[in-house]
Amino acid sequence: MKRSKKGLLAFIILIITANFAPTKASAQDLSGSISISGAFALYPITVKWAEEFKKQHPKVKIDIQAGGAGKGITDVLSKVTDVGLVSRDLNNAELKKKAFAIAVTKDAVIPTISASSPFKAVLYKRGIKKEALNNIFITGKYKTWNTLGFTSPAPIHVYTRSDAAGAAETWAHYFGKKQEDLQGVAVFGDPGLAQAVKRDPSGIGFNNIVYVYDTKTNKPTNGVVPIPIDLNNNGKLDPNENFYGDINQLIAAVAAGKYPSPPARDLYFVTNGKPSNPIVKAFIKYILTDGQKYVSEAGYIKLTKEKLTTELAKVK
Repeated sequence: MKRSKKGLLAFIILIITANFAPTKASAQDLSGSISISGAFALYPITVKWAEEFKKQHPKVKIDIQAGGAGKGITDVLSKVTDVGLVSRDLNNAELKKKAFAIAVTKDAVIPTISASSPFKAVLYKRGIKKEALNNIFITGKYKTWNTLGFTSPAPIHVYTRSDAAGAAETWAHYFGKKQEDLQGVAVFGDPGLAQAVKRDPSGIGFNNIVYVYDTKTNKPTNGVVPIPIDLNNNGKLDPNENFYGDINQLIAAVAAGKYPSPPARDLYFVTNGKPSNPIVKAFIKYILTDGQKYVSEAGYIKLTKEKLTTELAKVK
């Protein structure tokens, strides 16, 4: 009788141990590698997330390459990478190919000029109307700065993206158009576009928030500054429209819905079908939980608690 009780106790202990033993997907010894490519918009925060995740899982290798949202979606659907970084909504064709999107954070595309632009002071007093931006970037009707009310007949040098970019697609969507409808000299990547505008006092372009502001000083950097949008079209920049002074003000405006969406937008991790790779799942779960504490300091906007819950359910 005693042997039977001992045997039963040992069996119970064995079951409990098995049920509570860490799995390879959740234990500290999680090992393996994942590859990621895509949107410049998501690249900086993804690098930060990877660094922090690897502190908990040092045997995991995460390779991350920027190259634009178009590259991200192409790479993941062709199974070249495990994850595509995509800074726009997926289209029907991509969804039919089993692209599976998980929102991880949010940011915004903003119009930019050179910090040395002679038009900066006036633009910061009156802003720029959406209609004027449309006539610069889409119709091409406004070709000189005097069409915007300035005395200078200097040409407006318009810059856009050469790569298939979520930022460009989102900026075009603000006007009800697509990336191919955007006018201007095409430049590769967010950094390249920022540099082109920086060097040209007569230039105008657009960038994601993190390529305009320094997250340490919270001020515009890289020699480019945002152009405030005159949201109510009254010809002046009202106090409730003037939220470009530092990155925290702009992030708060995006989160509160004061800055329009688009060009504000969600940013996505995209997988080929629902994620099944244990390391990919663990990384995404980390991003949507502990990793969110790095979002604001990196210059991005946190998703709402409800949104985070919805996105987490996609990887369970």
